[in-house]
Formats: sequence, C-alpha cells, structure tokens
Amino acid sequence: MGELCGGKGRPELARARKRRGMTQEAAAEAVGVSAAAWGRWERGEQGVRAYSRKRIAAVFEVDAVEVERWIEGWAFAATSSWPNADFGDGSQAATVKAVTHLWRCELDSSRREMLATLPFVPAALGEWLVSWSYGVPAESTAHHGSGPVVGLSDVTRINESRRAFSQMDQQFGAGVVRPVVMNYLNGSVTPLLRGRYNDKVGAELMVAAAGMTELAGWTAFDLGQHGKAQHHFGQALKLAKAGNDLLAGAWVLMTLTQQAIYLQQPNWAGWLARAAVDTARRAGAPPRVMALMLVKEAGATASRTKGNGIPGGHAAKQVERLLAEAEHAYDQGSDDRDPEWLASYGRPGLVAAMGCCWQQIGEHRRAVTFAETAIQGYDGRFVRAAQFAQVNAAEAYLGTGELEQGITRARAAIPAIKALASPRLVERLRQFAGQLEPYKGSMMVREFRDHLNHELAA
Repeated sequence: MGELCGGKGRPELARARKRRGMTQEAAAEAVGVSAAAWGRWERGEQGVRAYSRKRIAAVFEVDAVEVERWIEGWAFAATSSWPNADFGDGSQAATVKAVTHLWRCELDSSRREMLATLPFVPAALGEWLVSWSYGVPAESTAHHGSGPVVGLSDVTRINESRRAFSQMDQQFGAGVVRPVVMNYLNGSVTPLLRGRYNDKVGAELMVAAAGMTELAGWTAFDLGQHGKAQHHFGQALKLAKAGNDLLAGAWVLMTLTQQAIYLQQPNWAGWLARAAVDTARRAGAPPRVMALMLVKEAGATASRTKGNGIPGGHAAKQVERLLAEAEHAYDQGSDDRDPEWLASYGRPGLVAAMGCCWQQIGEHRRAVTFAETAIQGYDGRFVRAAQFAQVNAAEAYLGTGELEQGITRARAAIPAIKALASPRLVERLRQFAGQLEPYKGSMMVREFRDHLNHELAA
C-alpha cells in the first residue's frame, strides 16, 4: 500500500485522532512512529505500512476495514445492482459455498443474463484488499464432505485443464472458451470442492480452483462483461486466501490491476498493483514473477499521469525506475520456484506491457520500439496478444506523427476480428479509428475506417 493519490491528505485519519482527543505527537507515540511521520500520514505525503495500519487499528480500537477507509479513502457504499462483496466469515466452507454458487448462476440462463449486465463496482475492491491483507487463513483446509475422495492427481488435472483452456483463449478468444470453462467449473471442480481431502490436498485444490476461477474472470473481461469479471476475480482471491498461497493471490491482484487500468480507475489500479507487488515480495517471488508485478505497477503509475494531480515528470521517473527494475529481474532467468501460471507470460508479453507504459507517459518512440519487438517475438500460441501488440504499435506510431505506419499496423490486426471471439480487440480497433479524427480528411484514413466498418459489419 502506498501514498494517497491526488494530494488531498487523509482527513478521516485526522478526524479519528481528534475524536479521541489526541495530538499528533500522542498518536504517533502510541503507534510507535515519529510525530513527523504521523504528520506526513495525515497530509497524504507518505505511505502507511501494513504493520503500522495494524497498530493504528489496535490503538484506536477499530476494525482493520475502518483504518483502510481512513488511509485510502475507500467508501463501502452498498449497491442494489451488484452482489454483496464481503468474504462471509472467512472460512473455507463459506468460500466454497460462495464460489460454487457463482458458478451455478452462470448455468441458469436468467441469472447468467443478470451477471452479464453487472457494473464494475470499485468500492468492492476495498473490501477484498482488506480481507486479503488482514484476513487469517483457516488452520485446516481438510474437508470431509459427501463427495469423492480427492487426491493430488485430481488437482493436477484441474491445472492441466486450465493451461489448455488458457491456450484456447489465446488462440480463439474468450467467446469460444468461456462456456467450456464454466461447464468445467460446475461439472468437475464443484464436486471436488465438496469431496473429502486432507490439508495438503485441500490447500492445492483451493489454489487450483483459484486459477480456474481467475480464467473465468479473464474471459468475462475479454467479452466486456466487467462486473461479472470482477466478481470472479474476487472469488479467485478468496480461494487463494483459503489455500494460503501468496503467489496465487498476487497473480489475481495483478489481473485486477489490469482491469482497473482498462476501465480508467487509476487510483484503484495503483492500490491493487502495490498490493500485488507487496504480496509477491512477502512470498519471496521468483525474479520473473517479480518482473511481471513491477511492470503492472508501472502501468498503474502511468495511468495516473493525467488529471490526478501527479506531475508528469515525477510519474515518468517512477515508471522508468519500475521498468528498469522489472527488466533486471526478468533477465535473471527462470527459477525452480516459478508457478505454473507463469507459462502464460513470455518475454514478448512483458515487452508489450512495457511499451504500453512508455506510450501512456508520452514516450512514443520508445513505445514503437517495444511494440515492434513484441510483435516479432510472438509465436502462434499467442494470437490475440499479437493483435493487441499490432494496435499498440499503431497508436505509438500515431503518437510520433507517422500516420501511414500506424494505419498499416492497425490494418494488420483487422483480419483477426473474424478469427478471434474477442470484443476487447474490436473495442481497441474502434478506439484507434477514433484517434484518427484529426486526419479525417486523409484518403488513407477514410479507406481504413471504411475497411474496418466493412469487416465489423460482415
């Protein structure tokens, strides 16, 4: 967790102190920090570490959620249009009940339609972050249900299935693979979660289910169903917590960061990214995992450069530092501790994400170089990612004023519209076409727009 964005301070923290009749010096002494540090906290000039947050909760005799609200400015407003985003009692039984209920809803046509129209609710993220950071995993992950006896071979099958479905998603798009994923969760994973297993198997089973649930969320994200995607990501985070797997949790937080960036929620993207990085560090993450987390934090930092009170030069330096750290970490090579899901991310994906960061802070020439390098590095397994790299390159070229090169790159991604069931790719191409408005008098631009519209209508 880091600094409050926007430079508005933390008035709720100051009010909480004053309600207890404490001076800044007295509050600082009680928590165990200097008065100067406390002052910086209230002014929003310094981040508050997890240990200090726990101390504040103890000294002020409040729940951790309340301290997070004071520090981060989160509001947990209820909404009638989105399911309640709490973690139940935090038990494994409650987690399994919640996630299997969500999967079952997707098989009910009426509920599936409701889920597809759910809005993205930023306030829910605060609840999840607090529960992830402060919740205590159950002492035992064993279960003695009425279902089948579950062994590690069953867990392996879930992981292998997720890997196969992920590959299908990359090659054919979410529209093709998502129904298969949901049927697998309901038909294969649910009975296992309700079965009989010991602690070791239970922990591995929770993490495997988290991975498959993250994929369910990711495919909803690719289809533009952001409330549904968010709900699946939240359940994946709960399962990672139940399995007490920090790296799995960091992975889900990283995916939530990407969604927040995409939906132009820069403050939430920053909080999520820092939580992912902090979690990965606590886990002693392998270098290449750490590289991915740092690049995502760089992306979140870059997304805050406009309209959020952060000087562009300062943000650019932060981005450059994070990218340099990420590249250094990645160059350390693979590790025996690399998690299975890391295989979904290769060097081209890292380079493409770095290029997007440079593009967001106005370093268009660098963005072109990174996007072109990513395009050349992708192989046939990453069809959708390669098309996004084409659009990234197109936008970067446009930023340098090279209109013809930009349009050439964007045209190269258009044939994939029919091959990939990915509304997100269509949206990106439409956005690029909108960026051509200043050049609308150009014959080249008119031809590109006509071609795009024709392919989308076909």
